[in-house]
Amino acid sequence: MDMLGEYDVIVVGAGHAGCEAANAAAKMGSKVLLVTMNMNTIAQMSCNPAMGGVAKGQIVREIDALGGGSGIVSDLSAIQFRMLNRSKGPAMWSPRTQNDRMRFAEEWRLLLERNVNVDFWQDMCSGLIVKGGRVVGIKTSMGLDIFGRAVVLTNGTFLNGLIHLGEKQFGGGRVGEKAATGVTEDLIELGFEAGRMKTGTPPRVDGRSLDYAKMEIQEGDVNPSKFSYGDTLPLSKQLACHITYTNELTHEILKTGFDRSPMFNGAIKSSGPRYCPSIEDKISRFAERERHQIFVEPEGWNTVEIYVNGFSTSLPEDVQLLAMRSISGFENARMFRPGYAIEYDYFPPTQLKHTLETKLIDNLYFAGQINGTTGYEEAACQGLMAGINAHRKVKELSEFVLNRNEAYIGVLIDDLITKGTKEPYRMFTSRAEYRILLRQDNADIRLTPLGCEIGLNSQTALRKVEKKVFGSNTLQKDLKRIGITPEDANEGLVALGSSPIVQKVKLSSLITRPNIGLCDLMSWSVELADVVHRVNELHPEAAEQAEIQMKYEGYIQREEEVAVKMNRLEDVRIPNNLDYSDIISLSLEAKEKLNKIRPVTIGQASRVSGVSPSDISVLLIYLGR
Repeated sequence: MDMLGEYDVIVVGAGHAGCEAANAAAKMGSKVLLVTMNMNTIAQMSCNPAMGGVAKGQIVREIDALGGGSGIVSDLSAIQFRMLNRSKGPAMWSPRTQNDRMRFAEEWRLLLERNVNVDFWQDMCSGLIVKGGRVVGIKTSMGLDIFGRAVVLTNGTFLNGLIHLGEKQFGGGRVGEKAATGVTEDLIELGFEAGRMKTGTPPRVDGRSLDYAKMEIQEGDVNPSKFSYGDTLPLSKQLACHITYTNELTHEILKTGFDRSPMFNGAIKSSGPRYCPSIEDKISRFAERERHQIFVEPEGWNTVEIYVNGFSTSLPEDVQLLAMRSISGFENARMFRPGYAIEYDYFPPTQLKHTLETKLIDNLYFAGQINGTTGYEEAACQGLMAGINAHRKVKELSEFVLNRNEAYIGVLIDDLITKGTKEPYRMFTSRAEYRILLRQDNADIRLTPLGCEIGLNSQTALRKVEKKVFGSNTLQKDLKRIGITPEDANEGLVALGSSPIVQKVKLSSLITRPNIGLCDLMSWSVELADVVHRVNELHPEAAEQAEIQMKYEGYIQREEEVAVKMNRLEDVRIPNNLDYSDIISLSLEAKEKLNKIRPVTIGQASRVSGVSPSDISVLLIYLGR
C-alpha cells in the first residue's frame, strides 16, 4: 500500500548523519521523509555527551559554515565550552562542548520540525526497492512500500546489532532498542560487500554517589566561544567536569573478569576503534602504566547522571562496579547502567563515489557508521554531504564535492572512498596534509560562499563573512603601515623575552615573532588599538583572523602552492571504462587496487594505498599527459 506518496529524498535513521541529511536536503527544497525506529531517540548522543574536540571541532564549524545544524544545536545545548590546544598553533586549536544530552536531542528535533519540507515516519526500514539498477524506495517492517527518488542510509550501529555484556549477548542497536534487520541482506544480494565493526560505551553512574572533593576540577574557558557563526550566544554559566585516575587495584579487579570478557574470549571478532580503546584493552596493551585518566562528565544541567569517559568496557557488570569503586571519588558509586560493546554491519566505503552515492546502485547514498566511521561529527558531516548530493541528483544539478585542501570533510570522504577502512575511522588533524589552511577559525571564509551558492546557507551569513574578511584585510594593511619606535616597544619586548629593536619598525615585523601577540602591540601603540577596536566592531573575529594570517603567512602561502600543484592532478580525469590490467608497466598491486577502487582522477589514484609514484607516472603517460 502506497500510503505516504513519493518523496524526493528518504533518509533512513535519525542519528547525527540522518538529521543533517534530512535537514540539508529539505532546506534546499527537496520533499524529505525521515524514517526512524523511535521518534523519541532522534539525535540521541549514544556515547559521550560532547561535540567537537581535536579535528572534530573543525568539522562542526565546517558543517555550520555550509549551513548544517550541528553547530547551532551544540551551542543551544552546551553546558561547557573549551578551546583545546590553545598552547599550540592555530591549526591545532579545536573547539569542544560538553552538552546536555536531553536538550541536544530536543533541539535537533525542534530544528527538524521547523523545517516544513521534513516529514517523519516511525518504522523500521527492512529493505530497499530497486528497479533497473536504481533505488526507488524502501520497504518497512509494517509492510509499507515508501517511494522516493533517492535514499540515504544512515543506520548507525543498528544493522544486525549485537550487544555484548560479559558472557551475555543480545540483539540491539543500543541498549533497550532492537536491531535493524533486512537491509544488510538486501544490499548483499544486490552485490555489496559487507563487514562487521565494534564500538563500546562506558557505564553511567549516579552523580550523587560520587565524592568530587577527591577529584581534579576541569572548568570551561573563562571567555567561552561557540561553534556556530550564526546568532547563538556563548555560555554565560558553565558546569564543571572532573578528572580522576584508575590505579593498580582497579587494574587487578578488571583482570579478574578477563576470562568472561567478550574482548578476550573470542566472542567479539570484529575491529574496534583503536583510538578509543576499552579500559580492559588499555590495561592489556599498556601493562606498564600504573594509572589511566578518567573524565567525569555531567550529562546535563538538571540530571544527576554522569558519563564515565575513559572507562568504556564490556566486562561483566559486577566486575565493572567493583573496579569503579576502587577509583578515587568513586568509592560509593551507584551504577545506572553498565558499559557494553556492540557489533554491527558496515559496508566498506570504497564502494562509494565522492558524493557518497554507491557505485552499484544509482541514487542510493550511505552516511555515518554504515561507512565504517566512528564519532558524531564524522557521521554528521557525511550526512550533510549525502543530503546535499541526494537533493542535487534528484533536481538534476551537478555533484557537490569538497577537495582535501578545502575542508576536513573533504579529507574524511576522500580517505574513506580511496583508502577504505578496516577499523572504525576517526578524524585527526594529522590526516590532513593542509591543516594550516583548514583551521577552525576560517571555516566560514572557506565554506560559507559555497553553502550560499548551493542554497543551504543564507545571504546574511555571507555578508557576515565579507565583513570579517574586510576587517581582517584592513588590519593586516594597517600592521604593515603603522610604525613603532624603540622607546615605545623595547620595554615590552624585553619583558616578553624578545630582542629589542634599534630603530623604528613596522608593526608587521613584530607580530610575526612567536612570543608577541596583537594584544601586546595594542598596549604599545594607541593608533593600532584604535584600528583593532574599529575592526572588531565590524566582526568580533576579524582581528584574530588578521593576527593568524600575519603570523603564519609564509606557511599558509607554501601550503596553498602545494595544494594548487596537487589539484592539477585532480583535473586529470580517468575514463570510467579504463581496464588497468591492460597497462603493462603498472605494478600488479596497482592494477588490482585501481580496478577495485576505480578512481575518478589521477589525484585520487595517487592516494590509493599500494599505488606508487612510478605507477602514477605510468598512468600519466598512458593517458597522454
